Amino acid sequence: MGELASASGVTKRTIDYYTNLGLLTVERSASNYRYYDCAMIERIHWIEAQKKRGKCLEEIHSLLAPATMIHEEIDVQDIRLQMRKLEKDVAMLMEQLDDNEKQKLKKKVSPESVALMQSLLLILNN
Repeated sequence: MGELASASGVTKRTIDYYTNLGLLTVERSASNYRYYDCAMIERIHWIEAQKKRGKCLEEIHSLLAPATMIHEEIDVQDIRLQMRKLEKDVAMLMEQLDDNEKQKLKKKVSPESVALMQSLLLILNN
């Protein structure tokens, strides 16, 4: 976050505030370390320019929302494609199992996993 603050000319506190408001997107590592991509420097500069033009952060957020929604829609489409591929892979593997192996597998699947799979299938089919 310090590098982003230096590169963009704002404080770490400002970056944290913008992130909490949803103006900036962040990736997190397994150890919860924040990763901001280079596009965030441009976004911060854009946000600061909008503020100088008199826009409040709420207005700025609403201007960013359509761009964010496009990326989220693309992500959802990618996830659907991956889920369909996985569904086909699982079906192919299930065909290779005999009845005894299928019964053993069913006993190992928890009710929570079944509920999750059913939810994912509902999402996939919408």
